[in-house]
Amino acid sequence: MTKQHLFNGYHASKETLDLSNMKFENVYFITGTAYAGKSTMVKALANKYDGIACEENYHDALIADLDRTEFPSLTYTRDLINWSDFIRRTPDEYETWVNGCTKECTILELKLLEDISKRSKKVFVDTNIPIEVLWDISDIDHVLIMLADPDISVNRFFDRPDKEKQFLYQLLLKEANPDKALDNFRECLKRINSRKNYNHFLNSGFHVILRDESRTVEESLSLAEKVFRLR
Repeated sequence: MTKQHLFNGYHASKETLDLSNMKFENVYFITGTAYAGKSTMVKALANKYDGIACEENYHDALIADLDRTEFPSLTYTRDLINWSDFIRRTPDEYETWVNGCTKECTILELKLLEDISKRSKKVFVDTNIPIEVLWDISDIDHVLIMLADPDISVNRFFDRPDKEKQFLYQLLLKEANPDKALDNFRECLKRINSRKNYNHFLNSGFHVILRDESRTVEESLSLAEKVFRLR
């Protein structure tokens, strides 16, 4: 992948992003799968090191002003009128949308981080930026992969009290055939939480922390500090 390849067809405020001069020395990226503890770790690290926490979907701060023709995936939910259309999508449609969001989120994150990283503090990011791009803009001591088994990401999707997840769950229950609707949505989740995607993270070359129910937050924090050479 060339440094420009990811951004072909995607623009941010009419400007294409050039990765060749991007290197974030004081930014620590955490990526991986759902339910692996990424959000918890970003907050814990920022708190301990008096840093800046860029939590999950921090790019949402820019969505209101996006042009739908330039960012069709991110503005899809912003401009959605009938949310039943969201939950009725096929796994193929859902996967295409998620992949589009990843590309568009990357553009927004990089633009935000250009400014945030100029502050004299460490920055800890729960990121959507793909592995290939992280190798371009960072290094092995500034990226951590956190992984949970794919089945957990699917089967526990509605366990959290997040407003968004509970909103979708209630929509699914109101469908004419709730069981069929739930099965379809789970198939969508399986597509983006596949073993293939899991292995892509696992074999990325970056340091990996696997979810362990017996490990405390403090113990996970110690592991992350070691990866980031903060101790």
